[in-house]
Amino acid sequence: MAEKDTRELSVQGVKRLPYYLKYLKELEASNTPYVPAAAIADSLGIYEVQVRKDLAAVSSQPGKPRVGFCVHGLIEDIQHFLGYDNANVAVLVGAGHLGQALLSYGEFAHYGLKIAAAFDNNPDLQGSSIHGCPVYGMDMLPIVCQQNNIPIGIITTPAQYAQDVCDQLVAAGCKAIWNFAHVHLYVPEGTLVQNEDMAVSFALLSNRLAKTMRTGPEEA
Repeated sequence: MAEKDTRELSVQGVKRLPYYLKYLKELEASNTPYVPAAAIADSLGIYEVQVRKDLAAVSSQPGKPRVGFCVHGLIEDIQHFLGYDNANVAVLVGAGHLGQALLSYGEFAHYGLKIAAAFDNNPDLQGSSIHGCPVYGMDMLPIVCQQNNIPIGIITTPAQYAQDVCDQLVAAGCKAIWNFAHVHLYVPEGTLVQNEDMAVSFALLSNRLAKTMRTGPEEA
């Protein structure tokens, strides 16, 4: 596997990588062995120079003149950079509407994430299976997490329960929390938290829409 460039990729660059990966996997599925940077740029609506910078930061795959980059090699390097090749396993707490929507999302498997179990206080859900994922009561959370060395906990509970759930996940050995609850979580040093705040996302979208209506469409 090629070693990546020593330059650090920006947060925006990391966010672009799943789009590169999706496009490259589509090419691989169609038996396309090589792709020019210009083709990636055109497909994703990104400047070619930006594509080259991003790829240089995660891969040392050499582009061949008039041919481009090895599709399979780029896929391997991007997956390695993102940690997708580690086959991360997670548990989800809160099997309501949002939790069930995440459990139904089949694309997680393509990015190296498997949700092994879900937990909920609703007795009507306990003992059931949602999209192939078993649902347990909260009393089973430490047992399942510790026996299976679960590194990631996904929180989709109402905000008022999120901190308590977070504490339970950390106590059960989870090192990373993917938080969909609209609340700031307090975690011990060394525990990672990724917040998916829909209110913030909508605020950004609304602000961009307001600017567009005042000044015209944004430039790419």
